[in-house]
Amino acid sequence: MKPLSDVALSVLDLSPIPSGADARTALRNTVELARQTERLGYRRFWVAEHHNMPGIASSATTVLMSHVAAATESIRVGSGGIMLPNHAPLVVAEQFGMLEAFHPGRIDLGIGRAPGTDQRTAIALRGSAQALGADDFLQQLSELMGYFDGEGAVRAVPRYKPPVWLLGSSGFSARLAGSLGLPFAFAHHFSARNTIPAVELYRESFQPSEALPEPYVMLGAAVICAETDDRARWLAGPSGLQFLQLRRGNPIPLPTPEEAAGYPYSEIDRHFVDERLGTTIHGSPSTVRKGLETLVSDTGADEIMITTMVHGEADRLRSYELVADLTHA
Repeated sequence: MKPLSDVALSVLDLSPIPSGADARTALRNTVELARQTERLGYRRFWVAEHHNMPGIASSATTVLMSHVAAATESIRVGSGGIMLPNHAPLVVAEQFGMLEAFHPGRIDLGIGRAPGTDQRTAIALRGSAQALGADDFLQQLSELMGYFDGEGAVRAVPRYKPPVWLLGSSGFSARLAGSLGLPFAFAHHFSARNTIPAVELYRESFQPSEALPEPYVMLGAAVICAETDDRARWLAGPSGLQFLQLRRGNPIPLPTPEEAAGYPYSEIDRHFVDERLGTTIHGSPSTVRKGLETLVSDTGADEIMITTMVHGEADRLRSYELVADLTHA
């Protein structure tokens, strides 16, 4: 079994807006978290793309990336991901070319095909209800790669190509990433049942490329680490309630642990939250270590990208500190 010390650790941040705070606070927290996780030795710091969610501030992904990259020195900064159907491929090529020009060797372009929002907002982003299918995504991805490679009459300026990753939560992206010889980032944190089949499909489909001679798997994992299992469970409560409200079509800011504990859950609500938290690795350092080692053993992952959704910034940073310590123990 691959030891945890041989697995790179990275960060995925959504700029969560805590209850009682605002987006400006959330964005400042993201930049500061990037500084601190760089200090702790994390390899990458990626930011997500979500829209029309009052609890998540990471909507303008490339703008946030530019601030994170400017505030750090060595950690790789990327998108987890750019939801390509929301954007003109030329704009993505130009924006990431510019980021790579300012921060050479430190930018990652993670690409996804989900809208990162509800259908109504996706249509508002795209200007129409078209370009929502898998075939459209393949065409857009090909167009984007063409701009980076300088093909055709239209060229991206500046034309600097960062490493391109495909993100996914299903077999479609796994197979596509493998066939194109690209690194693959799988969203284990919200599609845990599909993780092993998707990883196996990616490796079976992999064709060596100029970008990547061998398959490379990164798994996104929700992790909350605290001094005790009970403390971690307490801190995990808000993310469970926030996800419950999101599934109901009522997205909310990230609650406090007290708000989560005091919520009048029905029996069905409680089952949903428990099921959701069952895919989160949460607990004391020893408990989290076992969870991460099991995930690595089951999948052979090369890298784990951790997302930690807790209300207090001190608790969030402490979780990343404790997890970083596990790789040195």
